[in-house]
Amino acid sequence: MNELSYKSRLKPTRTALLFWCLFIGIGAVVGSLCMFIKPDGSLLQMQNMLPYFKKLPLADILYQNYIFPGVALLIINGLTNLTAAVLLFRKKPLGIRLGMCFGVTLMLWICIQFYMFPFNFLSTAYFIFGMIQFFTGYAALVFEKQETFHFDPAEYPNVGTNPRLLVVYFSKMGYTKKLAYEAANKTGATIYEIRATEHTSGTTGFWWCGRYGMHRWPMPIEPIHVALQGYDHVTICTPVWVFSLASPMREFCRQARGKIRQADYILCHHMKCRFQNVAKEMDVLLDIQHTDMKSVCCRKGRYL
Repeated sequence: MNELSYKSRLKPTRTALLFWCLFIGIGAVVGSLCMFIKPDGSLLQMQNMLPYFKKLPLADILYQNYIFPGVALLIINGLTNLTAAVLLFRKKPLGIRLGMCFGVTLMLWICIQFYMFPFNFLSTAYFIFGMIQFFTGYAALVFEKQETFHFDPAEYPNVGTNPRLLVVYFSKMGYTKKLAYEAANKTGATIYEIRATEHTSGTTGFWWCGRYGMHRWPMPIEPIHVALQGYDHVTICTPVWVFSLASPMREFCRQARGKIRQADYILCHHMKCRFQNVAKEMDVLLDIQHTDMKSVCCRKGRYL
């Protein structure tokens, strides 16, 4: 991963999750306080809705007024979300997990309202808010795992000891890069990184890369500064984009046609598939027949 061009996707997503936790948490605290101040619900203009609570168990004991619903609202949606907000503000990993879980809690809370009350805009809106909170939390969890993934190239001391072998790789998040260093360390091969000249970092870069991948377009890359003809064997490490060859690697193969004598492939992706189509495409682009292929599934920085 090019650290100079890297733009975090975790930071804005965590900020968005913090907003939802504060919005829902503060709203729940205010709502519960209104129920405590006016147990008949008049402060919230809900005095006519108490009969609907008769559908719930122990209604004659717990739902004669809004004291118990206020306590439940305060604990389930108020203090919980505010706790998650504090943890998110302090950038604690637990905050992301709690924020995501409390989105589910809110949806379950609203499902009870769907059972009790007639259709109404407010319940529907808060169900959507809970869904957004959950998906925001899930995205933050994925981005956190991606951005905390790292390895130390110094742990691979054998890289570059055999000048006749080369490992070529392209990597956005570092997953393919680690596979490339592991391969080079086994054989002593030299490492060469392909760099795209298009925007590939951050959320906008993710969608921009997806556009290239969906259309199977080659992506412009920096000039190749290595004499490919001088190596006896080349290992090509590439991620898979949209079920196909990554666009920067597609451009590399196009430019390297006729220059590589012999090659094997290492493919990195998030699905448990072989992706033989990717190997076949590289064979056609390079005008060779690969000697071997390794397909590696990697999800959120963990190789499966």
